[in-house]
Amino acid sequence: MSTYVYGITASSHPKPPKDMTGVGDPPRPLRILEEGELAALVSDAPEGLRPKRRDLLAHQNVLAETGAAGCVLPMRFGSVAPDDTTVTGVLAEHADHYKERLLALDGKTEYNVKAIHQEEAVLHRVMSENPEIRALTEANRAADGGSHEQRLRLGEMVVAAVKAREAEDAVEVRRALEPNAAAVSVGPDSTGWLANVSFLVDRDTADVFLAAAEEVRKGHPHLELRLHGPLPPYSFVEPGAAEPAGTTGAFGTVVEMGAPPSERS
Repeated sequence: MSTYVYGITASSHPKPPKDMTGVGDPPRPLRILEEGELAALVSDAPEGLRPKRRDLLAHQNVLAETGAAGCVLPMRFGSVAPDDTTVTGVLAEHADHYKERLLALDGKTEYNVKAIHQEEAVLHRVMSENPEIRALTEANRAADGGSHEQRLRLGEMVVAAVKAREAEDAVEVRRALEPNAAAVSVGPDSTGWLANVSFLVDRDTADVFLAAAEEVRKGHPHLELRLHGPLPPYSFVEPGAAEPAGTTGAFGTVVEMGAPPSERS
């Protein structure tokens, strides 16, 4: 039977309750596979696994419960290995990487921040900041809407100004929050969001980060800021630019997922 992998931790990590369960219907019992100084949190993988809410929450619950006792490197939903031997083999092969990541992420959590423009507010701001747009708008209004060419030109100018403001605001959001984070990971572009950034934050100073996020929200009324967290540090498990690739993805993924449910809009 295939082995479902929830996360990786140190073999010295406190053992979870014996009755803890994970994905599946009925839920599969959680097991621990040890290899040297490392351990993997696993269960038998159910057949036909799909991203149902029940299983998404079960995956998250395992990470939340075990992560409360110490650092756990979270695997994405749907991470499956052919068998237990494959899991312990991956732990042995990439031991140095996993131990480095456990040390680097100890005592830290992830906050994901997404930002989008409030349409009416950003249009008002663009108008107030751009005399040329304001003048053309007033000229068109005085000319009963203006010619087709004038309306087209105005629309193009507004679109360009909004896009420029999106880029500026994305930089401002990251610049305001980055000083309060140990690391930053920029998420993939997605329709509608002008910023999608994850921050690795010390648990002991999370209140400082949250206060900074609130200041960003207050200082940018034309932005809608969505903050998700604290989360397991999904965005910071992968190797950095100077590290070897192919570590955390070694188990394979049978279900294509993006972020865990609490990170999604």
